[in-house]
Amino acid sequence: MPRASRLLYHIADGTLYPAIKRLERAGLLERETRPGSVAAPRHILILTPDGRSELLRRLREPDELFITDENRWFTVLAFLRHLDDPAEQAAVLQRRLTFLTQPASFFWDRDRPLRAADFDDPFRKGLLTIATATSRTEIRWLRETIGDLTARA
Repeated sequence: MPRASRLLYHIADGTLYPAIKRLERAGLLERETRPGSVAAPRHILILTPDGRSELLRRLREPDELFITDENRWFTVLAFLRHLDDPAEQAAVLQRRLTFLTQPASFFWDRDRPLRAADFDDPFRKGLLTIATATSRTEIRWLRETIGDLTARA
């Protein structure tokens, strides 16, 4: 089995499969089996009407962790286009913007966030420099996109 296939199988078997089963039991997801292009059958996952409603609810009102955790945030972004209302999309982006514009750092001195310039250690300095550049880029994108969505709402 090619390495990529083994990796996908491992992920699906160890992580996704239990989640898919929970969604099926809850009536949010259905599975269809179709013939594969070579030999193995393909499993197609389809949202039920209740599943679509739940997805849209979770996109409109993501849990706080889906706003503050970068990986979960990227999941929200991957599906946010499915909300039809630009005002609802902008509201979700605004929550992320509010989170990103709070004082933050990986390192603190009591109640003061430390900046890259506060360190002689090139690795901590690098960590903060990269994080700051990423945050600034995301904040700029969020502001532009919120403005565009608000104009369309």
